[in-house]
Amino acid sequence: MNKYTYTEKKDTRSGFGAGLVEAGKHNENVVALCADLTGSLKMDAFQKEFPERFFQVGIAEANMIGIAAGLTIGGKIPFTGTFANFSTGRVYDQIRQSVAYSDKNVKICASHAGLTLGEDGATHQILEDIGLMKMLPGMTVINPCDYNQTKAATIAIAKHEGPVYLRFGRPSVPVFTDADQKFEIGKAWMVNEGKDVSIFATGHLVWKAIEAGEKLAEMGIDAEIINIHTIKPLDAQAILQSVAKTGCVVSAEEHNRLGGLGDSIAQVLAQNLPSPQEYVAVNDSFGESGTPDQLMEKYGLSTEAIVAAVQKVLARKTAK
Repeated sequence: MNKYTYTEKKDTRSGFGAGLVEAGKHNENVVALCADLTGSLKMDAFQKEFPERFFQVGIAEANMIGIAAGLTIGGKIPFTGTFANFSTGRVYDQIRQSVAYSDKNVKICASHAGLTLGEDGATHQILEDIGLMKMLPGMTVINPCDYNQTKAATIAIAKHEGPVYLRFGRPSVPVFTDADQKFEIGKAWMVNEGKDVSIFATGHLVWKAIEAGEKLAEMGIDAEIINIHTIKPLDAQAILQSVAKTGCVVSAEEHNRLGGLGDSIAQVLAQNLPSPQEYVAVNDSFGESGTPDQLMEKYGLSTEAIVAAVQKVLARKTAK
C-alpha cells in the first residue's frame, strides 16, 4: 500500500487553469467565460494567452450559461467558470433548458466545491451539485482527485462532444497521479488491488482512501481502492468486478450522501449484485465556516472515518 507518494501539494483549480491553456493551444474553438472570479478559477493564464477568446461576464451566472450555449451554435467550445454553488444551484434552470435539454457542447467548470471551500461557510459551499448535475440527461459529471488529473480531465473534455460538469476544489492536496496521464472519461482508475473490501472514492477523498488503505493494511485488511473520477457515465463494470471479489463496499465523497457517488454505486449493486455498503459522506446537512481540515474532520470525511466505515462493513459482510 506504499506505492503512492507525493512531493508537493497543489490545488485542483490550478490544474484546471493549466489544462484550459493547453486545451486552448490545441483547439482554436476553445473559449472561456468567467463570472468575475478569474483569479479564483485560475483562468487568468488563458485570458493572457488568448484575450480575444476570453469573456468576463461579471456576476451574471445565468447570462454566462446562456452566452455559452449560444456560442456552441457557431462551433465554439465554451468553458464556463465560477464557484460550484454558482455554477449549478444558482443557474440550474439555464443549464437544464439551454445546455442539457438542447444538448449543447458546454463545459461547466466549477471550483470551490464541497466543504473544503472552508471559511466562506454554508452559503458558498455546495454538497448537492453532483446529484443536481448527474440527474440531467446527457450530462457527463467528472470529479478528479489531484492537480495532474484535473489538468488531464480539462484537456479531455475539450475533445468530448456534449455537455460536461467538471468539479474541482480550492485547497492544496497531494499530487500523486502521473503528470503525463491519459484521462479516459467513464473509465475508473484502479489505485490498489485488494481482496477484502472495495473502497470507491472520488475527488479529495481518493488520497484519504489511500491513507486509509495503509492503516487497514497494518490491521491485516487488504483494501481494493478505485478512483471513480467520472461519476456519470459510471464505470459499472469496474464496480461489479471489484465487489464480486470483495463482497462489500465503502464509498467516499465530499458531497451529501444523498444523490452522490454512493447512491450511484448502490443503484448498480441493487440491480446486479446486492452487497453491504457504507457511506463516507456528509450526512444530509449543510456545512459551516471553518478550515477545510476542521470541516472534513467534523463532517466525517477523514482517513479515520474511512477506516471505521471499512470495519463496519466488514462486520456486516461476516454476519451475512
